[in-house]
Formats: sequence, structure tokens, C-alpha cells
Amino acid sequence: MAGGSVVEKQDDELVGGLRGAVGILGVVALIGVLGLFSIWWLVFAVGVLIAIFLHELGHFMTARWTGMKATQFFIGFGPRLWSFRRGETEYGVRALPLGAFVRIVGMNSMDEVEPADEDRTYRSKSYPRRLLVISAGSIMHMILAIVLLFTVYVADGELTGVDGLNVVEVVDASPAAGAGLAADDRIVSINGSVLQMPGDLSEIVQASAPGDVLELTVQRGDATLDVPVVLANNTDQASPLFGKPYVGVSSREAFVTVEHSVPAAALNAVTDVGPVSWDTLQKTVQVLNPVNIFTHLAGTNDDLATRPTTLVGVTGISDDVGEQQGLIGILFLFAVLNVFIGVFNMLPLLPLDGGHAAIATYERLRERNGVRYHADVAKLMPFAMAVITALMFLFAAGLYLDIVRPIG
Repeated sequence: MAGGSVVEKQDDELVGGLRGAVGILGVVALIGVLGLFSIWWLVFAVGVLIAIFLHELGHFMTARWTGMKATQFFIGFGPRLWSFRRGETEYGVRALPLGAFVRIVGMNSMDEVEPADEDRTYRSKSYPRRLLVISAGSIMHMILAIVLLFTVYVADGELTGVDGLNVVEVVDASPAAGAGLAADDRIVSINGSVLQMPGDLSEIVQASAPGDVLELTVQRGDATLDVPVVLANNTDQASPLFGKPYVGVSSREAFVTVEHSVPAAALNAVTDVGPVSWDTLQKTVQVLNPVNIFTHLAGTNDDLATRPTTLVGVTGISDDVGEQQGLIGILFLFAVLNVFIGVFNMLPLLPLDGGHAAIATYERLRERNGVRYHADVAKLMPFAMAVITALMFLFAAGLYLDIVRPIG
């Protein structure tokens, strides 16, 4: 987030010496505790902190390059643990490692600024400069995603989607187990209908009835098999699908690995960001749908593509990914996460950076004869508070689901 100028409390001052050292050690120890539970949790948490730092570094560097005054650059929120001043900027760490911020003076018409600093405010700069500064955080996420994808493609190849679903696990004594399905099988089609989306299998099964026979075309290694499966009733009373027809497999999208040369890996890393961004935007809209949120909370929806989650859930997934795929899997997961953050952050909603970009664009459209127009941001504060409330609800719902019904 890029915050506007604020008035600090009188006792909110530089912190150093023993107090600062103890504070920093406390935060490091808190993060290090994750490593006691899983080394992959620790790796992922450090990666997130690096991404947060780079996001704010993007805002800070572009603000300096475009002549804006940045008064603070902090990792974390809350009270200061450690800080120092270089020139006109205070750098430091705060107690809650939940994000970071850069203070740029004069973000909008509501910010009070010393007259001598008015020509160095965000609001005084040209539209291209404002748009660059406010978009720089998301741009840094995209650059980081490209670097990570390139690393993965060079080291381990690129996973490319193919028709069908890969079987992750077969439930004991289930119809799938009785038919001989096994983990790592790829279900290509059912009754001649090719599976392309994760929900296709569930849709076909739920449209059938217990006792029906589904003809599965399965790819197992180099062999193609026809496997008939007789559906049965789900007898798991804890399942939201209790009493409904089921096969008894967990599955995921099917992929094959394509090896790349270094130039091809670089090209694909860049070109893949576009489709991943579009897919991320579509899935974000699905997750933000209130109906999906409430059905997940009610336990009547088990579609992971529409489920809200938080970094708690993603960190939990990182443990499974790390155990199965090692560091390469973590890097790929982290690349996708950076694309998501970059896209989500640019949604045209205050207080997200995309909201500031939307205001700058609106101001540019309202300019006439070279005369600057300044939007009355105070009128948008109720809308911004509504967005914050909705995001807090989304976070609370995701955190509840991550704790009560963890993914994986």
C-alpha cells in the first residue's frame, strides 16, 4: 500500500539502540518459529516479505525519480521497533509484519502539506508520473513473477495443461478403488465427454445417480485404458456431499512438462504472465461473489476455485507443494501468488493502488485546456470504508475456512 501523508503521534519517534535490536530480534524469532513446523513455511514467509519489500521499493524509487517527496519507508505496521533517517526519509521496521508502506506527501486534496513541498507532492505531478508511481508496486510483482517463472522453466521445464484431470488420491473402498483407478492416472474423458475443467468430473457425477456406470478413458503412462466405474452413495456424514453419488477420487488439472532452452524460457516467462493475469482476474471475480463466500461458509460448496483463502491457507499449501515438488514447486507457487497480488492490487477500488490510479485517470479526463482538475477525495471516503469492510469480511471468511477446513 502507498499511504498519504499523516501526522504522527508526538511520542512516535526514531527507535534504535538496545530497544531497536530487541524488537528486530523478536520479529526475526517470530518468523523463524515457522521453520520449527515446516521449512517450507519459513521459505514461503521469507519470500512474501521479500515481495512486500520490492512492492514498496517500486513505489519509493519511482516517487524519487519523478520528483516526489517520500518521508517514510517502513516494513510492518503499528509501533516502531527500529528506525533511522537518511536525508528526508525515515526507514525502519514496525511491530506487525503484516505489510509495508511508503509515505508520499500530498497523495490527494485532503492531505495537508507545507507550502514549500507542494511542488513535490504526488497530486502536483503529471498524469503519467502519478500513474507510474501508483502502479510501480504491481509492476514489481509482475517482474518478480517473470524472474521466478524463468528460473522454474530453465531448471525444471514448463508445466503445460492438457485435457483431463490427474488423480491425486483414491479413497479406500470407493467405486474408484474397486474399478482399479490409481494415483497419477489421468482421466481424459467420461462417457466420451472430454474433461477440461476441475469441476467437470463433479458435474458429471452429480448429474448421475448411484448405480449408474460411468465409462472412464484413463491415460496410465503410455497406455490408454477404458475403466467402467459404478457410482455409489457417499456415506461420509461429515462430507457436504453425504448421500449423493460419488466416485471417490481427488483430482487436479492435468499437466505435462515441456523442456525449454534459455531463450525460450525467457520468452515464455514473459508471455505467460498475460494469460495467468487474465485467469487470476476471472477467479478473483468468482471468489468475490458473495454467494460463493456464503456457500463455502455454510459447507455446501467444495469448489476450491471459488473459495476465499488467506496467506495462512496459501502457506499451508506451500508445505504440501514443497514436500512433493521441492524448491521448484515453491518458486512456481510464489510466481503465481505475485501475479495475483499484482492484479488484485490494481482493482479500481480505494484504498488499493488501483483506486488511486482510477482517481488519477478520472482527473486526467476532467482536465480542460491544460488546467489541472483535482477530485474531491473526501466524497469517496464512505465508498473506501465500504471496500475496507468488505475486504475485512473476505479476510475473516478466508481465515475461518483456512483454520476450520484447511486446503490439502
